[in-house]
Amino acid sequence: MDAITGAPIKLKYLGLSEYEPTWRAMQKFTDDRDGDTLDELWMVEHPPVFTQGQAGKPEHILNAADIPIIQVDRGGQVTYHGPGQIVIYPLIDLKRHKIGIKALVNGIEEALIRTMAHYNVIANRREKAPGVYTNNKKIASLGLRVRKGCTFHGLAFNIRMNLEPFSRINPCGYAGLEVTQLSELNPAVEMAEVQNQLIKHLCEVLYFTEKE
Repeated sequence: MDAITGAPIKLKYLGLSEYEPTWRAMQKFTDDRDGDTLDELWMVEHPPVFTQGQAGKPEHILNAADIPIIQVDRGGQVTYHGPGQIVIYPLIDLKRHKIGIKALVNGIEEALIRTMAHYNVIANRREKAPGVYTNNKKIASLGLRVRKGCTFHGLAFNIRMNLEPFSRINPCGYAGLEVTQLSELNPAVEMAEVQNQLIKHLCEVLYFTEKE
């Protein structure tokens, strides 16, 4: 990777925030930024929501019931967000940081794999199926959008949540794909600590330095 080593990145903690206003804020940040705007990582949890990617097929939503569905402008198919899931949105100027989208995706997956290794969980990628898997079950999803050469949307990492809503969809468009979470594999994990580990590994792999 030819990325600039040690580039500053700002961390923004949003807590539990509704999906649509957060998405609109990402769009506005991307539209308003210029060559001097610092890259940012947004950390957030969302109330229950299904999000459907640009090419998402409605047949992959089996029974949404009381959970809202939002059609969004990222890649990929349908996924679920809910409390107990770490969501991180990397808002990165790809050209300035000298990184391509494939390298960014690979780096995010690597950071997730390293984070899980810290908790003695072996995880892996799958060819042509972005995200991270363990024991043939998906534990983290990935969907990005590039606009003006800058990224938004990001990753969702299941930690300690109600997984039942995933049974109402074909996760990421794969019928029968099983989903798991880190607390099932290491019951002692704590959200805040896992998030800190993931941020650390994202900065390492993508060659960023946290800006105070």
